[in-house]
Amino acid sequence: MTSPTLESFPPLVATGARILILGNMPGVASLQAQQYYAHPRNAFWPITGELYGFDPAARYDDRVVALTRAGVAVWDVLRCCRRVGSLDSAVEPDSMVANAFGAFFAAHPTITQVFFNGAAAEKNYLRLVGVDPQMRYVRLPSTSPAHTMSFADKLATWREELTA
Repeated sequence: MTSPTLESFPPLVATGARILILGNMPGVASLQAQQYYAHPRNAFWPITGELYGFDPAARYDDRVVALTRAGVAVWDVLRCCRRVGSLDSAVEPDSMVANAFGAFFAAHPTITQVFFNGAAAEKNYLRLVGVDPQMRYVRLPSTSPAHTMSFADKLATWREELTA
């Protein structure tokens, strides 16, 4: 039996964005809510709220505005794929279709840094998209609750890299 095909979301981005944070593919909670990083135990919003000075418990639309005003864009590597559950390891490799990064970067030329939210995002981006020598790429520890690193350690690494 074939797994269902899942579709990602459009990017969260504003004019003048300098940073792009890439996940691999939204999880079940995010797809159901139609919001990035909707799982209540995902550390994405608490970490970015701490780094960019907004309330991570604010309404989703307010968090998006605060993050994009800070020059941060959010997207996923995959436009669509087949997967059961939320784990990146469950994505069927032959089903992966990358988002249109060429058009995205052409429309947002101020982005010069790409941060991968975890190893799967980095691995699939490098495999499906490739690198631009003008861009800085950094893998960050995943904010997923499945990645068992402590919140304090995740926050410290994100702070060190995003404020470098």
